[in-house]
Amino acid sequence: MKIGFDNEKYLQMQSEHIRERINHFDNKLYLEFGGKLFDDYHAARVLPGFAPDSKLRLLMQLSDQAEIVIVISAGDIEKNKVRGDLGITYDSDVLRLMDSFKEKGLYVGSVVITQYSGQNSANLFKTRLEKLGIKVYTHYSIEGYPSNIPLIVSDDGYGKNDYIETSRPLVIITAPGPGSGKMATCLSQLYHEHKRGIRAGYAKFETFPIWNIPLKHPVNLAYEAATADLNDVNMIDPFHLDAYGITTVNYNRDVEIFPVLDAIFERIYGENPYKSPTDMGVNMAGNCICDDDACREASNQEIIRRYYAALKGLAEGTSQEDEAFKIELLMKQAHITVEDRKVVQAALEKAEKTDGPAAALELPDGTIITGKTTPLLGASAAVLLNALKELAGLDDEIHLISPSVIEPIQKLKTSFLGSKNPRLHTDEVLIALSISAATDENAQCALEQIPKLSGCQAHTSVMLSSVDIKQFKRLNIQVTSEAKYENKRIYH
Repeated sequence: MKIGFDNEKYLQMQSEHIRERINHFDNKLYLEFGGKLFDDYHAARVLPGFAPDSKLRLLMQLSDQAEIVIVISAGDIEKNKVRGDLGITYDSDVLRLMDSFKEKGLYVGSVVITQYSGQNSANLFKTRLEKLGIKVYTHYSIEGYPSNIPLIVSDDGYGKNDYIETSRPLVIITAPGPGSGKMATCLSQLYHEHKRGIRAGYAKFETFPIWNIPLKHPVNLAYEAATADLNDVNMIDPFHLDAYGITTVNYNRDVEIFPVLDAIFERIYGENPYKSPTDMGVNMAGNCICDDDACREASNQEIIRRYYAALKGLAEGTSQEDEAFKIELLMKQAHITVEDRKVVQAALEKAEKTDGPAAALELPDGTIITGKTTPLLGASAAVLLNALKELAGLDDEIHLISPSVIEPIQKLKTSFLGSKNPRLHTDEVLIALSISAATDENAQCALEQIPKLSGCQAHTSVMLSSVDIKQFKRLNIQVTSEAKYENKRIYH
């Protein structure tokens, strides 16, 4: 992918800006950290050059000043809420996050269970954490939240919450996912700090929408596409425009909650240090775009990918029609169609020509490679092998994997593991290729090309199996598929 984002500049500017914000208050800043910390692949896709672990690297630069507090909602524990990208429950993800932070040398101070009202599952999780030697605090639901300001900012509101004891000037408030109560935790701490005579500050770190690029810039439209299921809408920040006469971009939830935050800040401090939702942010990403055209193209592709994902969810019954309709409208605003994704037409033409499932993959130089379904290989496996051949400069007629290697795998699948499909999936074909590489120079040469597939675009004429989806993700191939099944069975 063509680089459009200066990641090193971003790390430098972002860390400096956060340090400035800490100094603005009494050397105590509660920073609400939105989005994904370890694996922000959305940002990496729409801002080519952005490293998925940029936020983590940023925290590591601030490790001497920062401590982390992980927030989880008691309601999410009770419902066994699952992270869609990882397939694990939020409470399990809290443990995963703690291990990951500690492995990077970052200090995790405690866990906060929010919206607590005596839920049994939350009590069990609290006990489990405490047995592991982890400090756990509880924050309670407040009647009339967030509109009943007199109650919220009182000893019967925030005052009922446990005071989180912290020891460093920068407190990162993060969570397994949205709706966990990060902002409420920050505000509760401000109340408690103020009662102790400390003028602590609050700031918000969200990468998207980017406040200092146009409202309808494809990068910001891609964020709307990514949050179409949440009904988030990008909008001009009216408070910032009124205060400074400058047009900036924010999103509806932050704009809608700002009058409430304004009242809460005034009740705690006597005045609000911020004049707008944009003021609260510390995001420098917009200043680090070095090739606008590259970011626009990457973002347009992301919008189309989100559209196909919404159609797939609709076919599977996991999403609503509104989500697909909204992304379709975003595509019109960006002046793009599915035809702007080259691999789509190539895959559909191959499927029509072969009268079976097919796949297409675009290599870094723009070459389109296709693959068809055969008795030995699925279309996804075939397109992978064909792409590796092309990258290795090998003739298309060369067989990289001997039938003597494939047939035992097929027998294992059908005779011993109960599979009805003898064709090899992507993971199986790569294992078979690695076996062949031990004795075949061509296979070895092809195997060495795998890193070059990272960032490539792909499309399939039918929906992929979960195995193939996971393998494409591991290879960092950005794949879409038509919203139809390979067969007409009712159960898939």
